[in-house]
Amino acid sequence: MPRPCSAQYASIREEVHEAFDRVLSEQRFIGGDEVTGFEAELARACGASHAIGCASGSDALLLSLMACGIGPGDAVLCPAYTFFASVAAVVAAKAIPIVCEADGSLTMDPADLERKISKRTKAILPVHMRGMPAKMDRIMTIAAERNLKVIEDVAQSNGGTFQGKKLGSFGDVGAFSLQYHKIITSGEGGILATDGDLLYTRAQAYHDVAACWRKDRFAPPEFSGEIFFGVNFRMSELTGAVALAQFGKLDTIVSRMKSNKRRIKDGIADLSGKGVQFREVTDESGDTAVCLIFYLPEAGKVEKFVEALNAEGVEAAGIYNKGIPDWHMYQHWAMLHGKMMPTKKGCPFNCPLSDPAPEYKSDACPQTGKWLSRSVHLDIPPQLSAEECDQIAEGTRKVASVLL
Repeated sequence: MPRPCSAQYASIREEVHEAFDRVLSEQRFIGGDEVTGFEAELARACGASHAIGCASGSDALLLSLMACGIGPGDAVLCPAYTFFASVAAVVAAKAIPIVCEADGSLTMDPADLERKISKRTKAILPVHMRGMPAKMDRIMTIAAERNLKVIEDVAQSNGGTFQGKKLGSFGDVGAFSLQYHKIITSGEGGILATDGDLLYTRAQAYHDVAACWRKDRFAPPEFSGEIFFGVNFRMSELTGAVALAQFGKLDTIVSRMKSNKRRIKDGIADLSGKGVQFREVTDESGDTAVCLIFYLPEAGKVEKFVEALNAEGVEAAGIYNKGIPDWHMYQHWAMLHGKMMPTKKGCPFNCPLSDPAPEYKSDACPQTGKWLSRSVHLDIPPQLSAEECDQIAEGTRKVASVLL
């Protein structure tokens, strides 16, 4: 079976090559129509006023934090199940990550989130993990009550919704990824979306060396705090060309994954009688359906179950394995547990503004560990045929009949 991104590239090959020809002939590799076109399309799709293309999804997260004014002495609440880049962006902003449990949806548990808010908390960073929307109704209510910024990590759920609203449009800022394994990809790349004019201005400033984005980079600031030190997070025109060509296919890709997931899930629905529990769905219509996750009655059954599925030709995996340092889960974030920084000074963890910094221990999020240790994960590529979906369901039922 071809990789999902390979199949997607085949469908946009002609458009991408035409765009590359335009970029190469115009010799304009930054600041051209491909990136601005992609920014406009994503902003329109999210219902946002602004979008800024970046070199990576990690850049989009850090850019979002900087736009929101997050920095030394601030605490940001993050989920225990997300790729480590979400937490690394917080540390890069010189803020302190506070890790919250995930619940049965494998997204941030709002109850644990609320328990872990402190006087230092300045922002919440919910992650729409593995295609599933986080519980944004409860998260946004908590944020409004505590006057906290919300930065949505939409890296794994581009094209999803929650209660009819696009993911990435709930918080102050939404950060997206175009990395190779994402729903749409340009190999690498990211993008930020926001409705806030000031947030957009601050993001532009940090994104483009703090001055190059301005119409007159040598003009005095129009308002206090407009100009400050920044970095270069710009997206190239070649990256923008691939992203723009593929973005038009996003709804079709998500629709196919939803159809495939529904067919497979319907085919194994009766396994609940054997103790199989499906991942909690926060919004059926908003799930991008990149995968199907279900929980076995006991963690000890996962390894044999997965091995048997693979033997039946079903590509499956357990999510949590103590011996495999997967950076998607808190239990394996050794860099955070040890507060490992590139300098001996160890900023931000030993910064006076952060004193006392929290202690991070691998067993600190037991609820998340229990959910992950019982989980079986099946990818849902958009190019699966109905016959292949039925074969996956049949193979899963066969394995369950023997092992459960």
